[in-house]
Amino acid sequence: MEILLIWYPKCSTCRNAKKWLDEHGIVVETRHIVEENPSKAELKQFWEWSSYPLKRFFNTSGMVYRDLGLKDKIKEMSEEEMLSLLASNGMLVKRPILIQKDKVLVGFKEEEWQKFFNMTK
Repeated sequence: MEILLIWYPKCSTCRNAKKWLDEHGIVVETRHIVEENPSKAELKQFWEWSSYPLKRFFNTSGMVYRDLGLKDKIKEMSEEEMLSLLASNGMLVKRPILIQKDKVLVGFKEEEWQKFFNMTK
């Protein structure tokens, strides 16, 4: 695996990210986040490779996040509890997740992705 994109094809942000990758000739392996949700061990590894706080891995705008009332609960959760919860449902995980070797991006912000791939405007 050179570059892995974990995404949800129905998500407009994910589609925009994939389109951006295609437009820049960046070939990726894709993985559907609901059909093959990252495991707890994978999520822990992605988090360690990223520069993000673990809370950044939650899809805070998703219905599952809201339905579970996680906005307040997450503040009291341990890292292990958060990782277990994320691994339990792909719709709780912020997407897309882009993994290349030991580097990880979460979400799609074009400026971050340009830096990730050492591009300049």
